[in-house]
Amino acid sequence: MKTARRIELLAPAKNLETGIEAINHGADAVYIGAPQFSARASAGNSLEDIGQLIEYAHTYWAKVYVALNTLIYDSEFPIAEKFIRELYTMRVDALIIQDLGILNLPIPPVPLHASTQCDNRSIEKVRFFEEAGFSRAVLARELSLSEIKALAEQTHLQLEVFVHGALCVSYSGQCYISQALAGRSANRGECAQFCRLPYTLQDASGKIIAQNKHLLSLKDLNLSKHLEDLLDAGVTSLKIEGRLKETGYVKNITAYYRQRLDEIFSKRPEYIRASSGRTIPFFVPDPAKSFNRGFTTYFLNGRNQAIASPETPKSFGEPIGNVKDLNRNYFTVSGQKTVHNGDGLCFINGQKEMQGFRVNRAEVGKIFPAEMPSLLPGTTLYRNYDHEFEKTLSKKSAERKIEIEFELAENAFGFSLTAADEDFCQATVALPFVKETAQKDQQANYWEQLSKLGNTSFELSRLTISLTENQFIPSSVLSDLKRRTIDCLLSARKINYLQAKRVAPTVFPVYPQSALTYLGNVANKNAEAFYFRCGVKQIAPAFENQMPEDVPLMFTKYCILYPMGYCKKDKKTSSDFKEPLYLLSGKNRLQLQFDCVNCEMRVIRV
Repeated sequence: MKTARRIELLAPAKNLETGIEAINHGADAVYIGAPQFSARASAGNSLEDIGQLIEYAHTYWAKVYVALNTLIYDSEFPIAEKFIRELYTMRVDALIIQDLGILNLPIPPVPLHASTQCDNRSIEKVRFFEEAGFSRAVLARELSLSEIKALAEQTHLQLEVFVHGALCVSYSGQCYISQALAGRSANRGECAQFCRLPYTLQDASGKIIAQNKHLLSLKDLNLSKHLEDLLDAGVTSLKIEGRLKETGYVKNITAYYRQRLDEIFSKRPEYIRASSGRTIPFFVPDPAKSFNRGFTTYFLNGRNQAIASPETPKSFGEPIGNVKDLNRNYFTVSGQKTVHNGDGLCFINGQKEMQGFRVNRAEVGKIFPAEMPSLLPGTTLYRNYDHEFEKTLSKKSAERKIEIEFELAENAFGFSLTAADEDFCQATVALPFVKETAQKDQQANYWEQLSKLGNTSFELSRLTISLTENQFIPSSVLSDLKRRTIDCLLSARKINYLQAKRVAPTVFPVYPQSALTYLGNVANKNAEAFYFRCGVKQIAPAFENQMPEDVPLMFTKYCILYPMGYCKKDKKTSSDFKEPLYLLSGKNRLQLQFDCVNCEMRVIRV
C-alpha cells in the first residue's frame, strides 16, 4: 500500500504572537525572520522569541523555519554562524537561505531550504540544491503548473510554492532597482518597493501612453482553487506570503487554507496533513476580508491579462455592491453584503484613482459616511476594512486540539491513568491510593473529571474504565492524576519529535553555470570559495558590491504591453508608439526592453 504523502501548510510569522496564532489557526509550519539576515529586515526576531515559538510549534509536531535569506557581507559571517549554531541547539527545523557562502562554514547539520531569492526556476538549479544537501527548494512564483510538475518529476527535493499573498513583479533575487535608486538592497531585506509607485509610460517620441498609473504593481496571488492541482503536480509545501502582515491577516488566511486543504484530504486519502491536531476556528474565514489588491492566479495556468493593479497598490478588499441613489448625507447601495458602523469603504473615482471613506452609520440599504464622498450612481464599492470582522479576529478566534484516549485502571497499590494520542505517543502515571467501593455509580464522575482538559492542547475522544469494582476516587485526586498524566504526555511528545538533520554531500556538486555575472549575487569570499569548489570559473561581484552601470535592474515575466493589447508576438495587434518605451517617476527614467523570445521584460535606468 502506498504511503500517504504529508502536505504542509506554511504560514508567515511576523513575531512570536503571530507565529503562535498561525499554529492555532492550522499551520503545519511557520517561517520567521532571524534577528539579522532576513529578507524582511523589519521583521527580525530575538532568538528567545524564536525559541518559544519552536517550543510551542513542536507541541503539535509543527515545524519552524527561520529565514536567513539575505546576502551576507564578509564581516557578518561570525554573527551568522553564531545564529545558526544557536538555532540548531534550539531544534529549529530548517534554515531558509539565499547566500551559499553559508555552506562554506563549519555549521551543524541543520536542514537547509533554498530561498525563492535563489531564483529557482530550472531543473538544473533544483538538482544542484538537491546534490548540495538541501532538503527543499522554494520555487519562483512565475512557474506554471506544468513547469512545476516537470520539476517534481525530475527531483526528490521537496518543492515549496507560494499560494497566497503579495507578488513581486521581478523574479525574486533578480531585482536591483531599490539598491540602484535608493541604496536599499532587496537582497539585503531593505526593498523600497519602487514597483508600487505610480509611473508615466512614454514612448521614444515623447508620446504619453499611460499617465500616473501603478504600472508595475501586481494584484495579490490566490491559488486556493488550485490546491489539489498543485498537490497532484508534486508540491509538498503550500506557502502563504506575509512576514510583514498583522496577526489578524495571518489568522484569517491560514484558517481559510486549512479548511480548503482539509476538504481535499477528506476525499483524497493519499494526502494527509503534516502536523497534529484539529483546528476549530470561531469565525468564517474569508480572504476577501483581509488586505488584498484584488486576486490573480498569476502564471499558474499560463499568461493572462488580469495580473496588474494599475489603479492602486493599496487594498481593495471585498466588493459590497453598487451605489443606487445619492442624498445629502447618505446614499443607498444594491448588494447583499451587510455594512457595519466603522467600516472602511473605497471606490475608483473619476480620475481613475482609489478613494476611501469611513462609514459613520449603516442602516438597511443606507450608508451614512463620516464625510460624503464624490460618488456617482452605479459606482462599485469595496470594503477594505470590516470593523466587526477585525473585532472578532482581535480576540481568541481559534483553538487547536490533539485527540487523546484515557484508560483508568487499577493496580496492586491504587490506580493508574494512561494517555495515548493520535501520534501514538503514550504516558502512564500511577497513583498510590486506598481503594474504596463507592455507594453511587462513578462512571459519570470519571468522565466529567477526566474530560475537562481546559486550556491544554488536547481533547478527549475516548475513555476506557478498567476497574473491577465501582471505586470511589475523589474529584480532586482525579484532576491531579489527569494533570500529571498530561504533563508526561507532553514530555513524551517532545522526546518522540524527530529533529531532521542535513546530510552533507561527500562530493561537491557541479553548479549549472561556469561563469556568474552580478545576477549570481556573490557578495562575499565564502560564497566565492563555495562556487569555485562547485566548478564555477568566473565570478563577478554582486550588484551591491560594485553597482554596475547600464545593466538591467529588474527581470520580470510580467509584460506591460500584454494587458494593454500590444503583445508583439500577436500579429493581430498593432501599436502607434515608437520604441524604446520609458517609465517616468519623479527624477527616475527607466527604459523597458522586451525579450519576446523568452516572454520577459527588463527594466534599465537611463
